[in-house]
Amino acid sequence: MKAIILGSGTSTGVPMVGCSCRVCRSTDPRDQRTRTSLLIRTATGNNILIDTCTDLRRQMLREGIDALDAVLFTHTHADHVNGIDDLRGFHYIHKRLIPCYGTAETIHHLQSTFPYIFKGLERAGYAPLLDAQIIDLPFELFGCRITPVPLLHGPIPATGYRINDLAYLTDCSLIPDASIPLLQGVDTLIIDALRYTPHPSHFNITSALELIGRLRPRRALLTHLTHEVAHRDGARLPEGVELAYDGMLLE
Repeated sequence: MKAIILGSGTSTGVPMVGCSCRVCRSTDPRDQRTRTSLLIRTATGNNILIDTCTDLRRQMLREGIDALDAVLFTHTHADHVNGIDDLRGFHYIHKRLIPCYGTAETIHHLQSTFPYIFKGLERAGYAPLLDAQIIDLPFELFGCRITPVPLLHGPIPATGYRINDLAYLTDCSLIPDASIPLLQGVDTLIIDALRYTPHPSHFNITSALELIGRLRPRRALLTHLTHEVAHRDGARLPEGVELAYDGMLLE
């Protein structure tokens, strides 16, 4: 199994519109961050996308992704779902529905917000693109064990995913005690670590490091980063902890 960090940035992306701070002006390509998303390439050769972020088209072109086989949704904030229409390109080529997975709340919100994605819109020439599947328990997908991990993103629920021994926990400020056992023994952890200063709906770097210390993965990557964080700052992180960057490949 391989994973590609499609996007490692927060909802504004980095550089942020109108900003001239040191990170937004950085010439390090790893400081150029599109909105947060992940691609899993399974041992069977299938592609599983986590979230249809605002920069989906740009990310797919950059990585040369020519097919998607499933989509997992973490929650319904705009930066994680508003690229959903860019799935049409895959349908033009392959002419098949892509199964998508999420909690009942997430799926129902997507179906009401983007009804044409699920039902099509014949008079506008839109075919349905996604086949919705509501999940709350572990399931098998293309030879991978997918475990939904309930999270809190400030006052709202969100879903992390454990895929075999990789866990992806973006947009979260609290891991409920009941979710901790789902993460025990994870090898690689990709976790929300927004910035240095506290935020009510996200882990910051300090709180993310505390959770990493509790779970003790072999490798941890901090994602969903704002322009407070320069990639070169990663040299100060503890051993085994890195800053994610767009296009980063994990084996």
